[in-house]
Amino acid sequence: MNISRRNFMQVMGAAALAGPLGSAGRALAAGRDKELNILCWEGYNSAQVLDPFRADKGATVKAESLTNDPTMINRLRAGETKIWDLINVNNPWARKIMAPAGLIKPLPKDEFEPFFDTMLPEFKAPYRWAMSDDGKDLLGMAQRFGPYSFVVNTDKISRATAEEQGWNLFNDASLAGKYGIQESDDWNVFNIFMIAGINPFKTHTEDEFKLFSETAEKVFKGAKMIGDIATMNQALVSGEIDFQMTGGTYSVSPARADGYLNLRAITPLKGPIDGKGGISWIEITSTVNNPNLSPLATDFLKYVQAPDVAHTVAFAEGTFNPVAQMGNKKCFDLFTKDELDAIQWDSLEEEMARSAEYDIVPDYDKALELMTAAKRLRG
Repeated sequence: MNISRRNFMQVMGAAALAGPLGSAGRALAAGRDKELNILCWEGYNSAQVLDPFRADKGATVKAESLTNDPTMINRLRAGETKIWDLINVNNPWARKIMAPAGLIKPLPKDEFEPFFDTMLPEFKAPYRWAMSDDGKDLLGMAQRFGPYSFVVNTDKISRATAEEQGWNLFNDASLAGKYGIQESDDWNVFNIFMIAGINPFKTHTEDEFKLFSETAEKVFKGAKMIGDIATMNQALVSGEIDFQMTGGTYSVSPARADGYLNLRAITPLKGPIDGKGGISWIEITSTVNNPNLSPLATDFLKYVQAPDVAHTVAFAEGTFNPVAQMGNKKCFDLFTKDELDAIQWDSLEEEMARSAEYDIVPDYDKALELMTAAKRLRG
């Protein structure tokens, strides 16, 4: 993708309208037992994932991949609950936005909670982000996840130095011109706050916004380049840059899978979110509150829990990621040593423990405005 991991706009704003998926308007028709429409992040729209399900069910399965959560959610708000059956977004949106707005419907606990029993320990039921605020409803299923802060070329900056220095690497004037910035507005807002030593996930004071603005100007001015994930990885490999934000297991995994193990995602040892230095993301897939929901929606959610399919989802075309189903030995054993190296399995547990979970910035609009102004000053 111009892969901008979890690039979000304020979801409560005006709906970002986009045309419905091709002929998916047929979702309005009766008798949908052979039709399924999925709104998702890349990976779930891969033929590697969808074709076996299509063949097994003899079904027409359409999946549209977008690159930010609120646009997907706003399409549901704009009336596309009549089109989509499944929506796959980041962890806070089901619990905090979609369920309260009536955009998704709960899953039957008796059918789906047992799947959490074989997930990695941190996902055991009742898993917070999969549940409603009152803990009564199961709102979706967890699968892909990972830490996401920044990436270094360890031939230039050691892992130990990067973890210890953390976000202060971007405050070091001697390193100006040696790093890149991945195009990803929401994560860049997170990271500018982190570089400034401020927790992103709270309401901010005017003094904090002043520091945020000054930090954004400094960071964007010092960047060698701004680009997508592929551009960042290529520049790291060639030596054009020594490190980059925003990045993590998700972004660097394709380069590591190609043998560039000197490129490594870094989670700082400490930071301003209750002492945590990193931020992680977890995807939750939910059934849409479609008045004519396809029965294949719950079938698909069960299908992607199977060990072999979960492994395919982890290594679907694009980027490579750990999945919650790796807690099941039958799934874990499908990962080769090279695949585990690509997703930094050796440090995944400790890096997730050092990461706060992706959340919603209450005053995101103002932060984005300030960051956009700082970016313009680059010229």
